[in-house]
Amino acid sequence: MHDLKANQPLKRFLTPFSGRAVEPPPVWLMRQAGRYLPEYRKVRSEAGTFLDLCYSPKLAAEVTLQPIRRYGFDAAILFSDILVVPDALGQSVRFAEGEGPRLEPIKSVDDLRRLTLSNTHYKFAKVCETVALLARELPRETALIGFCGAPWTVATYMAEGRGSTDQAAARSWAYRDRQGFSELIDLLTEASIVYLSNQVDAGANALQIFDSWAGSLADDEFERWVIRPTARIVTEIRRRHPNVPIIGFPRGAAASLQKYIDGTNVDGVSCDTACPLSVMQAIAKTGKVVQGNLDPLLLVSGGDALDTRTDAICEAMAGLPFVFNLGHGIVPQTPPENVARLVQRVREKGN
Repeated sequence: MHDLKANQPLKRFLTPFSGRAVEPPPVWLMRQAGRYLPEYRKVRSEAGTFLDLCYSPKLAAEVTLQPIRRYGFDAAILFSDILVVPDALGQSVRFAEGEGPRLEPIKSVDDLRRLTLSNTHYKFAKVCETVALLARELPRETALIGFCGAPWTVATYMAEGRGSTDQAAARSWAYRDRQGFSELIDLLTEASIVYLSNQVDAGANALQIFDSWAGSLADDEFERWVIRPTARIVTEIRRRHPNVPIIGFPRGAAASLQKYIDGTNVDGVSCDTACPLSVMQAIAKTGKVVQGNLDPLLLVSGGDALDTRTDAICEAMAGLPFVFNLGHGIVPQTPPENVARLVQRVREKGN
C-alpha cells in the first residue's frame, strides 16, 4: 500500500493503491489516445512521422489530453511508444504506414555494440518534456501514467526487426546465446529504469510496464526474461520513488499471473481479455490492484453485449481494489460514441 498524501487532492485512479476500493471504479483505457479519434488524426497528419509526434512535446501532450477532454477518464497515459527506448539507445527505428515498426535487427553481441545508454539523454528528455507539460495541464483530479515496454517485449522487436506472431528471433537468440541475450536484456533493464525514473521526476503519478509478448515464453524462460528484469526495474524505481504505484501487464500469461506478482512485487496488474474474472477476483482479494479486462472488440460492436459484459466485470470486482480497463488497447475502428457509452455505464454502476 502507498502513502498518497503527496497527491492531493487524491486522484480517484490512485485510491485503490492505498488499499481502498472505489465505487464506481476508476476508468481509463489502453490506447485511449489514438486513431479512433478524429482530433488525433488531425494532429497526426500535421506531425510528420510517428516518432516525430512522440518527440514533439506540445503535440504529444495535446493528443494525450484529447480523450480526457472527451470522456473525463480518471487517468491519462503518456502518448508515446515502447520503441522509444531502442530508438534512444541508437537502434534504427521507423514506422511504416500501415505496416507497423521497422527496426535494423539486433541479432548478436556485436550488433549490441551499436547501442549505448549514454545515447538516450536527448530523446528521453523530449518525452519527459511532454510529461512535465501534462503534469501542468491535466485536471488536478486526473492521474498521469508514465510507461515503458518490458525488456523482454522490447527485445522481441529489436531482434526481429519488426513485430512478429511468435517472437522467434528473440526466443532463438535466448536459447542459442544465453550470455549475449542477457546483455541485451540488461541494457534494456537499465535504460528502462532511467526512463521511468525520469518520467516520475517530470510529474508521472504512476507507471505501467507493458510486457505484450510475455505469453510466448515457456515457464522457465518466463522466470528468466520476464520476471527477473521486471523485478529489477520495480526494485530500483521503488528505491528512488517509494510512493509511485507500478503496474505490470504480462499479456497472455494469466496462468503465471500470481507467479509474476510474487516475483516482481508490482503494485497491480493489468489483465488481458482471456484472463478469467475469477482469477482477477482472487488477485484483488490479496490487496493487489487489478486492471482489465474488457474485450476491445466489444467496444467496437457496442450495444447490449457491451453493456452486459461491462456490468459483469463491475459486479465481479465490486468492493475490491480495481480499475476498469480493456484487455488490450482500443482498436482504430472503435466508434467514439461507444467509448462514451462505456464510461457512462461504468460510472452508473456505482451510483
